[in-house]
Amino acid sequence: MRNCATVREVANLYIQRSLESVLEKAASQFPVVVLTGPRQSGKTTLLRHLFAKSHRYVSLEAPDVRAAASADPRGFLTAYAPPVILDEVQHAPDLLSYIKEDVDAHRSGRGRYLLTGSQNPLLMEKVTESLAGRAAMVWLLPLSQREIAGHPGARLPWESGEHRTTPQAGPLDLWEGFLRRGYPELVAELGRDSVLWHASYIQTYLEHDVRLLRQIGDLSLFQSFLRSLAARSSSLLNLTDFARDLGVAVNTAKAWLSVLEASFQVLVLRPHFANINKRLVKTPKVYFTDVGDLCYLVGLRDPEHAAAGPMGGAILETAVVSEILRTHVHRGELPALSFWRSSTGSEVDVLVAAGRTLVPIEVRLSATPRPAMAETILRLRKDLGSRVGPGYVVHSGDLSLPLAPGVRALPFRSL
Repeated sequence: MRNCATVREVANLYIQRSLESVLEKAASQFPVVVLTGPRQSGKTTLLRHLFAKSHRYVSLEAPDVRAAASADPRGFLTAYAPPVILDEVQHAPDLLSYIKEDVDAHRSGRGRYLLTGSQNPLLMEKVTESLAGRAAMVWLLPLSQREIAGHPGARLPWESGEHRTTPQAGPLDLWEGFLRRGYPELVAELGRDSVLWHASYIQTYLEHDVRLLRQIGDLSLFQSFLRSLAARSSSLLNLTDFARDLGVAVNTAKAWLSVLEASFQVLVLRPHFANINKRLVKTPKVYFTDVGDLCYLVGLRDPEHAAAGPMGGAILETAVVSEILRTHVHRGELPALSFWRSSTGSEVDVLVAAGRTLVPIEVRLSATPRPAMAETILRLRKDLGSRVGPGYVVHSGDLSLPLAPGVRALPFRSL
């Protein structure tokens, strides 16, 4: 990447995460904290950085350690007495019942067990069964843009009222970043081949996580499903038509989509409903949560093709949604996101609920914002009235300027 000093400053160093204060607060208030999220999002690194001086560490990924935990859970928890970090706890789910026993015997204890796990549905089921009311659930996604730039506490523009300016960079730097995106290894080790890394990541996900989450007999067909879905990122997803084109049953497509949602690979965005006279579409949109995964799955390998090809708009919109999602999740919040689209095709790409206000966001693949780009936001405001707050047209250029009353052009780098 060219002109990436902000990224270079964190290379080979610990990258500060926005979630740090959330984790510390959770550990001070709950006996158990469960940190979950996709593979390679930095869960282990984060916990060890924050709690290395106060907690022992043991990984349950090694077969011998896993076997010891399963064969004698009480003895294992005695050997690794709290406070302790238990990494990849989904490999020894029976431990959770014995952790509950220990927590109940030490009711005043806080932060005794810090657990990580990647397979969220399986882990959530066990946590709900064994640790209800005793555990705080916290999610970690790959790095946000603000974390990569070294500003993990930066707020979103509509929250701060400020419109940060960003240093101008080469025209393709943004797209080179999209091809790699947010997994900590790829950010910290810029010599790593991102194509090989994403290929390995997807294969590991298919062979391990998918098999654990659901019995899928034909992994090659599921991989075709994954690639076909990537080609539809940011688009309306009619599952009936999609399943027919792929040659699978609709129920199978729904089940596979739920696997991707549950393992943090995609976000399904639902349309916003309001009491207005126009009929709104009910079909959802789907987004991959890491734009680097998206680029790999659709076969993009160079920034020129990514910027100028037919997926350019979808890539930028996916990056915008991902940034908003990560910013909220890394503050311990699950954001209320939706989109607006009328039956005539008028659409606002993203609506962010900020209290009782809806923040409308349009995404445009252009370095030259124009007043006409604000039209759909103004139309939305006409339909929904005072509920709609200041809007933004997020674009791929460097200019920040007003486009219409209550609508501002915003570079993606300033998001």
